[in-house]
Amino acid sequence: MKKMNGWLIVNAFLRGDKFSQLNQWLTESAARQEISLTLHTNQEFLVAYTGGGCEILHLTERPDFILFWDKDVTLAKAFEKAGIPVFNSADAIGACDDKAMTHRLLSGCGIPMPKTITAPMTFSGVGYGSFDFLDIVEREFSYPFVIKECFGSFGAQVYLVHDRRQAEQLLEKLSGKPLLFQEYIAKSAGRDIRINMVGGEPVAAMLRVNDHDFRANVTNGGSMQPYTPNERQIGIAREACRILKLDFAGVDLLFGDEGPLLCEVNSNAHVVNIYQCTGINVADRIMTYIRQRIEGNRR
Repeated sequence: MKKMNGWLIVNAFLRGDKFSQLNQWLTESAARQEISLTLHTNQEFLVAYTGGGCEILHLTERPDFILFWDKDVTLAKAFEKAGIPVFNSADAIGACDDKAMTHRLLSGCGIPMPKTITAPMTFSGVGYGSFDFLDIVEREFSYPFVIKECFGSFGAQVYLVHDRRQAEQLLEKLSGKPLLFQEYIAKSAGRDIRINMVGGEPVAAMLRVNDHDFRANVTNGGSMQPYTPNERQIGIAREACRILKLDFAGVDLLFGDEGPLLCEVNSNAHVVNIYQCTGINVADRIMTYIRQRIEGNRR
């Protein structure tokens, strides 16, 4: 097996044991594939634009590939422009990071999703001078319904509102942030499925359950157990990854009255929790996939 050199790009400003554990996990998985994976942060590489084009400042060497475990899409695009293979691609990361874009790209493609309405744009410091648009939302959804920030992780930016007053108070607090309104899927309260996909195929799945919160995320106190997805659930996850052009992803599905519904797609889903649940090392599968892709491109 030929030695390969890669970079792991992470966010410089996200710190803590959870992130350092993940970085070590990915680096060790790479080593098992004879890949030297060097850790770098996004603050090491600033992108400059001039009349002559785009330049990554102080880029003095070129790895065989970059595993981009961040959401700094501007930097990811610059690496791609420099001709370095990036996993996941900048466009795929951007499509998952912005939940409004996720739903926009997947709409009309036959993928079942909760009905989702984008909130009108406003500006930080301006806010909403009127909540008349809630009249339209209330004609589409009954209470309770979900309000989501378009950018967020671990379920922390997802809220359930039970009446008009609560909705207005939350909108006042969040005004200036891109938001979504989404129908509440009562059948899936506190339950969802996470399917980790690599190369368009399911490699691990778990059922997440939370008896104390409508959000099933483990970070919010949920528990997890191994799960065997059915063909319909796998088909939704596979098609979502194909449309969003993801090399790997964590696809979250809800239990709808008429079958599974796609909730979210995560371009850099945490791999340690699902290993603890299933015993399957998704990082190993990702590194195997990347090696095969790079070697295939060289032939």
